[in-house]
This record gives sequence, C-alpha cells and structure tokens, in this order.
Amino acid sequence: MRFGLTVPNFGDLSDPVLMVELATQAEAVGWDGFFVWDHIVVADGMAVADPWVQLAAVGQATDHIVIGPLVTPLPRRRPWVVARQAETLNRLSGGRLVLGVGIGFPPQEEFGTFGEPTDPRTRAEMLDEGLEVLAGMWSGVPFSFEGAHMRVEETTFAPVPRPAIPVWVAGTWPNRAPFRRAARHDGVFPLAADMSTPTPATLSEIVAYLRQHRPVDDSFEVVVMLSPDSDVDAYRDAGATWSLVPPSTGMTPSALRTMIAGGPPRRGGTV
Repeated sequence: MRFGLTVPNFGDLSDPVLMVELATQAEAVGWDGFFVWDHIVVADGMAVADPWVQLAAVGQATDHIVIGPLVTPLPRRRPWVVARQAETLNRLSGGRLVLGVGIGFPPQEEFGTFGEPTDPRTRAEMLDEGLEVLAGMWSGVPFSFEGAHMRVEETTFAPVPRPAIPVWVAGTWPNRAPFRRAARHDGVFPLAADMSTPTPATLSEIVAYLRQHRPVDDSFEVVVMLSPDSDVDAYRDAGATWSLVPPSTGMTPSALRTMIAGGPPRRGGTV
C-alpha cells in the first residue's frame, strides 16, 4: 500500500506558498502522494485556491512524489482545456500526475451558483463525454466528437502525454454506474453516500463489483481516505492500494506540518 496526503486547498490552506512547503516536506519524509481538492465555492466568502496553479508550483518544487487533483469535477470544466493543462503539468512534474475526476460536489455551490446543471444524471453524462474527449485528445491521432453536451471538430492533440496520465474516478456507493465507469479507467476513489469512507466490508464489496467489470489488473488503484485512527490493515485486506490522510477538522497549518513530519505508516496498524 502507498500513503499520501489529501489537502483541501481552502481556508488557511489556500496559501499556495504554504502548499508547496507542505508538499516538499511530505516528499522529504517519505510520503508517496500529495493531492489537492478542486473547488470554486466552499462557503460564501471563504478563501479558495486554484488547484492547477498550486500543483504546478508543487510539481516544480518536488522530484518524485505523486501529485494531482482529487477530484476535478470534469462536468464544470472544458475537457479539452483539462487535457492541455494535465499534459503540461505531467511534463513539468516528470510524469508524476494523476487525474482524479468526478461529477462534482456539492452541486448547488459548485454548479448552481453559476447557472450550471445540478442534476446528477446530466453531470454524469457530461463526465462520460468529458472522459471520452480526454482519451481522444490524448490519443495523438485525429479526433472528433459529437455528444449531447460537447462537440469537438477533428483535431490532433500534441504532445501525447508520456507517460500516460492515470485517471482515477470517484463514485458514491451503492450507486453502481460510477464504479462501472471507474473500471474502464485506472483507479477508483470510493465514497459512501454521505461522502465518508466506506467500511472495510463495504470496500470488499466494491472491489468485488469492480472485478466483475474489469479483469484483475495490478495497475488498477483503489484509493481510500483514512483518518488517523483507521485500521490500515483492514483496508489493505479489503483491496485498498492507496491510503490518503486528510487534515483533521480545524487542523492548523502548524499541526498539519507536525502530522506530515511523522511520516507515513509502513507497517500496518493505524494511520
């Protein structure tokens, strides 16, 4: 299992200089990944930072830690722009980018505030179309697309991402469609209906469902967000390949530095 940090880049953590500092510290003490959130509005008047700008700075300041947005709400972004941003960031970081995607949450704040669709079915359709556009743009061959929500005239994207950019798909269980979608890509970031982490027993059920829709593949990642008192071994046994530790509610930057300095767990047990 690999261990990473998932850092919400708003409030006290919206400072991009601080984010670079935290990422370089995490890399120095052995964390495997550093992921940021992607929001426009969290609470009215709260400071929020752009994840792509932050990740570009992190990618330049670090050498080997895996980085990425977890997750980007692809339905509120133009996927051809994301294709270009992601490929550029992948080059900048030496091929260390992972692209996390989902339909976006919370819908009213992230979409409704700007007159964009809040209906989950519509956003799911836009996510599927967006993923198809991303794959086509990154193929390096002439590509065109005509969907219900998006249209791309024939174009050839260059350069092709090298190495390929892994795509991890978020979904809430017990909805099945997001997990069939994830099975077509490189990883899954499962959440319960209340946006919490599924129990180990539920994760086992999710992994079994994924295997029905995807051959066993060692490169497929199962990513869970675990609090410091979680049982890593139970999640590893259930099929998790990544454990991401978030800051505790209300954690100050100073306390977060202390948590990061402790390094990731490597011998099982709690996080």
